[in-house]
Amino acid sequence: MRKLIIFLVAIIALSCSSDKQYRENIEEFKKAELFNTSMKKLSDVIVHDIFSPPVASRIYAYPSIAAYEALIHDYPDYVSLSGQLTDFTAPPKPDQGVEYSFPLSSFHAFYKVGKALIFSEDKMDAYQESFYQDFLDKGMPQDIFDRSIAYGDQVAEHILDWADKDNYKQTRTFPRYTILKDDYAWKPTPPDYMDGIEPHWNKIRPFVIDSATQFVPEPPTPFDMDEKSQFYTELIEVYETGNGLDDEQKEIASFWDCNPYVSHHRGHAMFATKKITPGGHWIGITAIASRKADLDLMQTVETYTRVSIALADAFISCWDEKWRSILIRPETVINEYLDEEWVPFLQTPPFPEYTSGHSVISTAAAMTLTDILGESFQFADTTENEYGLPTREFDSFLEASQEAAISRLYGGIHYMPAITNGVAQGKEVGAFVIENLATQKPAVAKND
Repeated sequence: MRKLIIFLVAIIALSCSSDKQYRENIEEFKKAELFNTSMKKLSDVIVHDIFSPPVASRIYAYPSIAAYEALIHDYPDYVSLSGQLTDFTAPPKPDQGVEYSFPLSSFHAFYKVGKALIFSEDKMDAYQESFYQDFLDKGMPQDIFDRSIAYGDQVAEHILDWADKDNYKQTRTFPRYTILKDDYAWKPTPPDYMDGIEPHWNKIRPFVIDSATQFVPEPPTPFDMDEKSQFYTELIEVYETGNGLDDEQKEIASFWDCNPYVSHHRGHAMFATKKITPGGHWIGITAIASRKADLDLMQTVETYTRVSIALADAFISCWDEKWRSILIRPETVINEYLDEEWVPFLQTPPFPEYTSGHSVISTAAAMTLTDILGESFQFADTTENEYGLPTREFDSFLEASQEAAISRLYGGIHYMPAITNGVAQGKEVGAFVIENLATQKPAVAKND
């Protein structure tokens, strides 16, 4: 009996010691940097797996929403996105009267949803295991750990069931785009003459906007090679700009290239350079901004969620127009009519010209970040440093988005109307998402 008592006392003492360690470290589990790092791991896999820009935007959105929905139970001022996102209902609620670590639930929901949408799951597994072990090493009781993981599973499964109905799987079976012979129509471009990417992306269910066709821009300038025509003037602008780029314009074009797959040909050898997508660049800017603003974990997850939703809807809106107007790229026209040796500074992406994806999605993301963090938010954009490009400084998110837009002219891959009308389209998408997506309860006015 004496030995049993000693054993029980030891167990109780060990339990109390572990619980004390957990309470002392509980704020460690709420560090925003944990989510910034998790998002970077997802971005790295998106780059490795070479997802196209529209598909990448979908991969960012669903895990962010999962993380958000799990975490709000720790923050009573925040509301579910159920009823605000198309066809989205609230995930199951956690049990009452028991303790959870909702940050752990949030991270687990993020990882589970993220891994379901990528190819290289193993590249996230090792980090995820180390990440979870840190929670236990810092004293989290096993029952709280297990319960929090189980709740994260519930949220993730709810999000994945919702995602499964967005038409993505169905569009994988749709036919490829059939190339038109019309002079105005997009044709595959050198050096690889790839098939058009995601011609059916307008069939993907939007998140906040009513439909892919809600914000249709004015039509592009009609194709006309008469030297007095507006189209010819726009074409010459691309040609002459490309022939006279200065170092600053080249740096801007390279900085915002964000082509996930740039192929290089040397003799009979071919290799590719992988980079982040345009949406991935803005996810990187979101990380930079959250760190500079010293956002807490909930604010950080909220910001990624709102930005990723704006990006996803902007891609749906933009791709709807691309595959409606199917406008030919400058490189194709210049090579056929003006200069068969001309090569744009950037490699032309494999989809139609109008509107400019960078212009649409960058504007929508910048408006979202501005709504959250303010108009005069100065930041140093280091997103492209890991790809060998220098840091660029901006006085606001909108200044950055404007540079991203004009970079497409410098790159030789867009006419100006795709840029200016793309910015306008992005403003409409961004404003609508801001107006129709609430993450926090309205402030209650105090009586005088």
